[in-house]
Amino acid sequence: MNGKQSPRNGRTAYHFQPAKNWMNDPNGPLYHKGMYHMFFQYNPHGPTFGTGKLSWGHSVSGDLVNWAFLGTALDPTSPFDAEGCWSGSATTLADGRPAILYTGRDASGVQVQNVAFPKNPSDPLLREWRKPPGCNPVVPQPGDVTGNNFRDPTTAWLGRDGLWRFAVAAEVGGVGSTLVYRSKDFVRWERGSAPLHASPDVPVWECPDLFPVAERGAEGLDTSARGGAGVRHVLKLSKAADEDYYVVGRYDDEADTFAPVEGVFDWRRIDHGHLFGAKTFFDARRRRRVLWAWVDETDDGVDKGWRGIQTFPRALWLDADGRQLVQWPVEEIETLRKGRAALAGAVVGAGGLREIAGVDALQADVEVVFEVPESLDDAEELDPEWLQHDPHKLRACAEKKASSPGPRGGVGPFGLVVMASGDMREQTTVFFQVFRHGGTYKVLMCADLTRSSTKEGVHKPFYAGFVDVDVEKDRGISLRTLIDHSVVESFGGGGRTCITARVYPEHVAAGGSSHLYLFNNGAHPVTVSKMEAWELGTASVNVEQDDRADPL
Repeated sequence: MNGKQSPRNGRTAYHFQPAKNWMNDPNGPLYHKGMYHMFFQYNPHGPTFGTGKLSWGHSVSGDLVNWAFLGTALDPTSPFDAEGCWSGSATTLADGRPAILYTGRDASGVQVQNVAFPKNPSDPLLREWRKPPGCNPVVPQPGDVTGNNFRDPTTAWLGRDGLWRFAVAAEVGGVGSTLVYRSKDFVRWERGSAPLHASPDVPVWECPDLFPVAERGAEGLDTSARGGAGVRHVLKLSKAADEDYYVVGRYDDEADTFAPVEGVFDWRRIDHGHLFGAKTFFDARRRRRVLWAWVDETDDGVDKGWRGIQTFPRALWLDADGRQLVQWPVEEIETLRKGRAALAGAVVGAGGLREIAGVDALQADVEVVFEVPESLDDAEELDPEWLQHDPHKLRACAEKKASSPGPRGGVGPFGLVVMASGDMREQTTVFFQVFRHGGTYKVLMCADLTRSSTKEGVHKPFYAGFVDVDVEKDRGISLRTLIDHSVVESFGGGGRTCITARVYPEHVAAGGSSHLYLFNNGAHPVTVSKMEAWELGTASVNVEQDDRADPL
């Protein structure tokens, strides 16, 4: 692809975002005939959600890095989606044809489920889609749905009985539920006798996802892979006006039941920062499962002509403990790497700050391995309340605020200072701190945005999550951070804990340079056993093109 963008006004250099207008949920990521497809919630008329009368935007890529915008795939032109083509998924059928299931808001605003097929399945770009006449809605809204909450069908999977299934979020009698529907022909659907999951504590779930993972190894599985020996399933749900959660379990496709491996629904966060509506797909080309998620703007509705980005695509797999997912940027990001800076065996003293020079700190990929001190005797005692709820973890980060200089005792905080202005008035810190707890140790990972910008009206919170690592055994902990102008994605403990944040430094908006540092505000020196930082080039992402005949 040709035509590079000049990042400005918070615009990113290598994250997926529209050239203009509003974007939110990733809908139907798909690999088809050598091309990656990204469908997404899109308002072609402006940079706001508006009345919700949305379309599906459509972009294609050969490498998950550079993307060409093809316009809209679905528009609200029919009685069954007149008020909006809302979220959904794409499925590859048994004969190789793709199909879309999506939520339509009909002419009365009622949420129903619809289907669409490509006009020409042999077209690798899948430019045109048709809504088969007389079929939609394929699933009208059931009578027991309350609050008009019935949306976001998943990618479908094929059961051993030869029937297709999909799950959809619904509020049933005030209870947040995940319903399952079955079909032989992908057009006529019947509802299962019981929900896959129901929670009276959460009346509205959104954007469900159900997918298989291998119990061992990082290789992905096709969505129709059956449960059994060596296979588990992940149920992911988005809590309305909140974030994304998942649980690992076992799915029985005969009874359409899901049981968590730990016996209870112990929900984990997909990301402890700011993202929503995560969606995965099976990449048959590289045999991996890839996750996308919407990252909204947090700069108080500033009109930039566009709004919303997606996380950089992440490969994900089941950790060796069988209970949590591991997420990692897809390897294609390495094609953007340019200049490199490296350190090995460097020591950052108590209260120390060491600049990482030689790379553009606005577009960077940084990997660091920190060795914890030989003695952990000075680790502070963990407040048990911090283990219960996210607000307590946020308080923990606030109390250990890393953006104030100088050592404060304990093992940490230590980590990275990113997006820092020359005078350090603006900075974002991503860091770890080790605590004692019940005869062992817990590692807290935080992102401190309180000094990320001097601009008023910008959301500047703390984000936090515990990292499941054994620092006594491993004697260290890793951090990888992607920096891209207005977004910082961090992966702690090899990707076991992730934090995504939007930042809007004034010095960046003014065209100034940014700085990148290693820091240690703990009581003892910290050794950096390995540090590699790469400057990243600018990808071509959804540059509007006049010639749609050959976008790549």
